[in-house]
Amino acid sequence: MGFSLLPKATPCILLLVLLYCTCFTSTDAYDPLDPNGNITIKWDIITWTPDGYVAVVTMNNFQQYRHIASPGWRLGWTWAKKEVIWSMMGGQTTEQGDCSKFKAGIPHCCKKDPTVVDLLPGTPYNQQIANCCKGGVLGSWVQDPTNAVSSFQVSVGRAGTTNKTVKVPKNFTLSAPGPGYTCGPAKIVKPTQFIQADKRRVTQALMTWNVTCQYSQFLAQKTPSCCVSLSSFYNDTIVPCPTCACGCQGNSSLSGSCVNSQTPHLASVVSGSGKNNLSPLVQCTSHMCPVRIHWHVKVNYKEYWRVKVTITNFNYRMNYSEWNMVVQHPNFDNLTQLFSFNYKSLTPYGSINDTAMLWGVKFYNDFLSQAGPNGNVQSELLFRKDKATFTFDKGWAFPRRIYFNGDNCVMPPPDAYPWLPNAGSRQEVSLFALVIAYLVALVFYAHA
Repeated sequence: MGFSLLPKATPCILLLVLLYCTCFTSTDAYDPLDPNGNITIKWDIITWTPDGYVAVVTMNNFQQYRHIASPGWRLGWTWAKKEVIWSMMGGQTTEQGDCSKFKAGIPHCCKKDPTVVDLLPGTPYNQQIANCCKGGVLGSWVQDPTNAVSSFQVSVGRAGTTNKTVKVPKNFTLSAPGPGYTCGPAKIVKPTQFIQADKRRVTQALMTWNVTCQYSQFLAQKTPSCCVSLSSFYNDTIVPCPTCACGCQGNSSLSGSCVNSQTPHLASVVSGSGKNNLSPLVQCTSHMCPVRIHWHVKVNYKEYWRVKVTITNFNYRMNYSEWNMVVQHPNFDNLTQLFSFNYKSLTPYGSINDTAMLWGVKFYNDFLSQAGPNGNVQSELLFRKDKATFTFDKGWAFPRRIYFNGDNCVMPPPDAYPWLPNAGSRQEVSLFALVIAYLVALVFYAHA
C-alpha cells in the first residue's frame, strides 16, 4: 500500500520543489558567497543655494568580487518635485531634456528622470572632483578597493533650501551598463561627517540619504554566462560543459549569435557585428557559453596535489579586463602555492576557509582577450593534503561551485565527474550484481 502511493505523490513533490527553486532564483538577489555585498549610493548635501542645494553623490561598491567594467555604470532617478540640474562636476547627464522655459541660464538637465554617467579619464581638472572620471568603471572591494568608489557633484535647483522642504528623489536605477541591479528607496540617515586634511576639525553634511542596490544574476541575463569542464590524471574522460549550458545553437533569442572559428573572413564578420552591442557573439560550441573554466587535477604527490585552471574566452565581442574568479573547495584551507594569479581567501561563513578569489596579475594576465588564440589565461594551484579529509574518490577533488566576474557558472552533473578507476569498476560490479539479483527474484516469484 505504501509503495503504491509513492509514484503518485512523487510528481507533485517534484513540481513543488521545482516551483520553489524557480521562484528563489528569479526574484532573490541574495548571494551565499557574498551575503553582505551591495552598491550603496550616498547623497550628501554640502551647501544651500538660492533655489536648491549642491550635493556630492558617492557610489561605494561593497561587493567583494563583482565589479562594473567598461563601458561603465549609469545611474538614474526620478525627481520628487520639479527640480532641475544647473551644473555638474565629475559626471554628466546623457540628455539635457526640454529647457525651453528658461530664458537665461540654461540648466545642464531639465528631465524629470535624468540618467548620469561618469566622465572619461583625461577630463580637464576644473571639471573633476575626487574619485571621478574613470569611465564608469567600478572595482570590486577585494580586487581593487582604491577604485571601488565613484563620485560626482550636482547643483540642483527648484528643490527647496531647508531639510524640511527638500524631497528625496525616487525610483533609483543602476545599470552596469545593462540590467542586473535593483535599488531600494532612498532613506534619510545621519549626516556624513568629513575629517579635514589636518585631522583637527570635523564637518558634516547638511543632509544625507542612502540608496542600496543589489545584484541578481537572473535579472542581468536570462541564460548563464559561463560553464565549467573537468578532467583528471587518473581518468581519460574529459567532462565537458553541459550541452546548451548557456543556450543552444539556433536559438539566438536566448544565446545570442555564434560564429564558427573556421569561418572564412572571420575578422570581417566580427568587426561588422557592432561594437556597441552588449550581447555576446560567441564561438559556436556545444555549450554556447562566453567563458569556460576548465579544472584539471594534474598531479598527485605524497603530501601535495596539484590543479591546473584554464579560463577560455569564447566571446568575440568582449575583452574581460580586471576579471576575477571565485572557487569553493574544502582544500583551500591548505593552499600552499599559486602560480601567476593573485589570491584572497573569502570567509562568507565565518571561520570556514573554503572559498578563494583568484584574479590576474596587473599588466601580465589581468586582461582576458576576446575569442581567439590569445583568449585564455592559466594557473596552477598546489594544495597540501589534509589526511583527515583528502581523497580523490567521488569527485572530492573538484570544486563545489565557481563564479566568473560575479556570475555563477554551470557545473557538470555530479554523476558525470571523473571517477577513480577502482571506484568505477566497483560501481559496474555492484550494478551487475543488482541486475542479477533482480532477475533471480523475478524467476523465484514466477515459480512460487
